[in-house]
Amino acid sequence: METRGARPLWLAWLLIGGLAAVACPLLPDGTYAADFGFEVVGLFSVTMVLLGVRRNRPPRRALWFWFAGGLATLVLGDVTWAIYQHVLHRSPFPSLADVFYLGAYPPLAAGLWLLLRRHGRDVAGLIDACIAAAGTGLLFWVFVMRPVAELAGVSLLQRLISLAYPAADVLLLVLLARMLAGRATKTASFWLLAASMTLMFCTDVAYSLVSTYDILAGGVLVVGWLMSYVCLGAAALHPSMRVMDEPSDAVDTALSRRRLTVLAVSSLVAPALLLGQGVAGGGRIDWLAIGTVAVVVFLLVLVRIAGLVGKVQDQADQLSELVMRDDLTGLPNRRFLEELIRDELDAGTVPQVAFIDLDDFKRINDGLGHAIGDQLLVAVGRRLGTVLRPSDVVARLGGDEFAVLMPDTGPVAADAMVTELATALQEPVFAGDQHLLVQASIGVADAAGTRDPFELLRRADVAMYAAKEDKTRQQRFRPELDQRAAAHAQLGAQLREALDQGQFQLVYQPIVALPHGQIVGVEALIRWHHPTLGFMSPADFIPVAERNGQIVELGAWILLEACSQGAAWMATLGDAAPGKVSVNVSARQLAEPDFPEVVAAVLAATGFPADRLAIEVTETAVFGGGRAIEALDAVHELGVRIALDDFGTGHSSLGLLQTCPVDILKVDKSFVDDITMAGRHSVIATALINVSDGLNLDAIAEGVETAEQAQELYRLGYRFAQGYHFGRPVAQPSFALASAAA
Repeated sequence: METRGARPLWLAWLLIGGLAAVACPLLPDGTYAADFGFEVVGLFSVTMVLLGVRRNRPPRRALWFWFAGGLATLVLGDVTWAIYQHVLHRSPFPSLADVFYLGAYPPLAAGLWLLLRRHGRDVAGLIDACIAAAGTGLLFWVFVMRPVAELAGVSLLQRLISLAYPAADVLLLVLLARMLAGRATKTASFWLLAASMTLMFCTDVAYSLVSTYDILAGGVLVVGWLMSYVCLGAAALHPSMRVMDEPSDAVDTALSRRRLTVLAVSSLVAPALLLGQGVAGGGRIDWLAIGTVAVVVFLLVLVRIAGLVGKVQDQADQLSELVMRDDLTGLPNRRFLEELIRDELDAGTVPQVAFIDLDDFKRINDGLGHAIGDQLLVAVGRRLGTVLRPSDVVARLGGDEFAVLMPDTGPVAADAMVTELATALQEPVFAGDQHLLVQASIGVADAAGTRDPFELLRRADVAMYAAKEDKTRQQRFRPELDQRAAAHAQLGAQLREALDQGQFQLVYQPIVALPHGQIVGVEALIRWHHPTLGFMSPADFIPVAERNGQIVELGAWILLEACSQGAAWMATLGDAAPGKVSVNVSARQLAEPDFPEVVAAVLAATGFPADRLAIEVTETAVFGGGRAIEALDAVHELGVRIALDDFGTGHSSLGLLQTCPVDILKVDKSFVDDITMAGRHSVIATALINVSDGLNLDAIAEGVETAEQAQELYRLGYRFAQGYHFGRPVAQPSFALASAAA
């Protein structure tokens, strides 16, 4: 940014110096006053460059000192020439003034070169500048340098000095073209510097033409040189000179329309001169110069095209790499894996593929945030890679799904590798500041009987889902799994029809108070009376509904039906109606963002009191916390009671009883079956009732099938129970009657 007062200084110098440059030719020609004005403008310009360096303090001052040195050398040349003219009254050529004039080009070129170096390595820009310089240099040779070289009566030294000026201008042109074509920061200081170098080059060219062809130019050339000095001083004074020489990693090799025009014109100079000289006749054609430049330009264009082709190829390779890699983990993606499998199949080998799906990843992702979820996926990919052999490849297929390709591997070795993968994933994984325990379902398949990579992945996918449903952690593909998958797909379609046609029914199992067995509540359980298959157990269709997401709609229907029935019992039975109606809710339902709103809407629609509704969830559904706990907290605030179902068979974390808003603990049937036997069989049941009493929770023993079990549970401290001993699930329990245990 420009500081206050800085802009007037550079602008004032540009205006005052410009007026002085225009005024100098108006002084009497050949007088010392005219030469003195020339020298004053030059000296002030050098002073402005140094002042600009001091005021603006650029990070790299060397290039500006080179510019100042070159400009000062030009002024020394002017002073020396003035001494020859007005003191010694001589006009020698060559002279010491020529030494200064020619000596100014190296420091000016050094300044430009340092500036170009700070803008990064741009080979393409340098080639373009050389092409432009080659065409211009050929024009110089034909119209300026060759006539000078052929002058009669001129000594070798004079001829060399005369040729040195246009040669230096060609060098200046190359650097100027490179500067304009590069990726320098296009500040006001940059354009002032470019204007200075352009004016100097154009004036030098004009002077060469004037000297060669005896053209009268008057004071116009003087104005060009002086304005070049003034612009250089203004470039140094402008505050933007501080950032003009900052390095730039970006390199512009694009062939813009302007750049293409310059390159095309430069490339056509040689054939145009050849054609022009041939048409003009006279027998003089610069074969050597034109041929040399034509070859040079051709080679430069060839190198330029090769660079463009190489860049396009590199970009294509990078794009291919991006397309074939997973953005998050950097692992091969599905497309890459399919190509690798196809290569293996084409080679005649029988590869094995393991399909890996992380269990309950959605709960972790929703509960702890997507950032933690992403870090978990990266960590899992890295963990899998540590187990594999050098020839194996792990890929991320999307979401929480991974796959491992095991080339030319037998089934025994593949199953052993899958076991190692499963074992590796059982170790805790660090994601951010979280210490997470993840599990996975793995399916493995081979390519026997197929040459299709998609079929191999499909088989492994089917086996993975079988492992997830059977809770076996790993499964090998078998043809019958296809039949089961097809049956599940068909069952999913039938579930849709069952929901639409009302084929589901709720039954209710009593929950009783011990020791007499009064019914204090019921648990709503779903039944499906299939029109062709008859009665279907929930164990047959609930996993399918969980897998395809229909459990959300089905669960909402169960909740509405149970609350409607509970309200109806209150209206018809009064005080004899069950005090609680329990409804099972899946982890998939808890993950839905609107689950608390669904519960609130059902309660409002049915008029069923919130404190008479109990939501039953398993430990696994809420173990990871996050979204599930938030949903239960919101439901609990409505007045609904929360029950942990099948307690003791899941993760069994006692800490869960503190983080989850639990009111009821339902002790699993496995701890009740052998409770009447002596010894250790009642230890867990005893511990759980003590935990419940200590936390002020209601404990309900599930799966009670005998009077002896009921009596022992009561002795241990249990006051609520549920099981076939007290009643089987029916559509309309008899609340007026006590059970046989009463």
